[in-house]
Amino acid sequence: MSKSRPASESERTEVLLRALERLLELPAAELHPTMTRASQLISDILQADKVDIFFLEHSTQTLAAAGTSDTPMGRKQQALGLDRMPLANGGRAVQVYETEQPFMTGRQQDDPEELPGIKHRLGVKSALMVPLPVGGETRGVLAVSSAQPDFFGEDDLRFLGAVARWVGAVAHRVELVQELTKLAVRTARRTAAEELVTVLAHDMANLLMPLRARLELIHRRARRDNATDYLRDAEGAAAALQGLSRLISDLLDVSRLDQGLFTLRPQPVDVAALTREVAATLRTPTHALRYEGEEELVIVADADRLRQVLENLTANALKHSPAGLPVDLEVRELQRGDGRWGRISVKDQGPGIAPEMLETLFERFSRGPGSTGLGLGLYLARRIADAHGGALEVTSKQGEGTRFDLFLPEAPTSGR
Repeated sequence: MSKSRPASESERTEVLLRALERLLELPAAELHPTMTRASQLISDILQADKVDIFFLEHSTQTLAAAGTSDTPMGRKQQALGLDRMPLANGGRAVQVYETEQPFMTGRQQDDPEELPGIKHRLGVKSALMVPLPVGGETRGVLAVSSAQPDFFGEDDLRFLGAVARWVGAVAHRVELVQELTKLAVRTARRTAAEELVTVLAHDMANLLMPLRARLELIHRRARRDNATDYLRDAEGAAAALQGLSRLISDLLDVSRLDQGLFTLRPQPVDVAALTREVAATLRTPTHALRYEGEEELVIVADADRLRQVLENLTANALKHSPAGLPVDLEVRELQRGDGRWGRISVKDQGPGIAPEMLETLFERFSRGPGSTGLGLGLYLARRIADAHGGALEVTSKQGEGTRFDLFLPEAPTSGR
């Protein structure tokens, strides 16, 4: 292969500018096709036998070629599996990635640091390699190879360094476009799903009233006739219907929040008495609910909404607590820099929450492993806390249980 090099500095600058213009014209669609076109472009400009654009594959700690020029040497490399270079195997490409220093040789066949497959099976004799920066960090290596000795010069190395920065910019643009596309798809799907769920919730709510009335009639007849089996079945059906009512109520609350129609009806509430009442209602034969704290603590709040939060937090704690271990509820009055606050705590002794789940725990439809609900309870609980001018926080360590703290200001709030 013959190589014609631009004679003057102005000619080399013109070649570089044309190359960069063509790189920027590449479509920001998918990474591999875009990088393949970029590698072919660089191969044509430098008249190289092979150009590779390697990115680090974190899961395997391997430099994997996201783009390789469509040349005989490039195709042979892919057939031999040399387009993947584990960091543990070493080699010049790995060295450039790890040191972030460029490399040039015209006698690679004599280089003891290079991999045998590169030297002998591919027949590479000249090579240029530069770090590949993407988004402000080195993410890979841009490598150019030739089967001829002493094929590249210092000008080529400087050219490749400039091109690498532009290739990194193109790769970053592709990644951003892909992320934006995924986000748009997720947002569209979620919006459509939420609209559908809201419509269904409204329709289901309209059906609950006659169903509840029918169950009440059956319950009365069973009690009048002392029909024990029917009475038990009617009570079970009523309990299931109550659970369905709570689910529909949660769905409608989410819709009200989205539409700005979520309101509070604040009034003086003894949150200590309310917490004890929730504990008495939700305790089970396998789990004790222990109360500790103030005998009385009056806060201006929406009692029904606070009960909704406490029942959700307590039910979650019971669900994740091993049988026989209690769940602790505590109410304390706190003096903070911005006034007096009440703190209601719910603590279990369960397995705890994985760190990666904590980041999205209070998002709507957030569900962890083994969850059976829609993932709305904690989302609504935090929004209710926010609406009171308070906060809902979680502390959890795997193997040591989870604690939720609901903070409420004692000063009256203006319900939203």
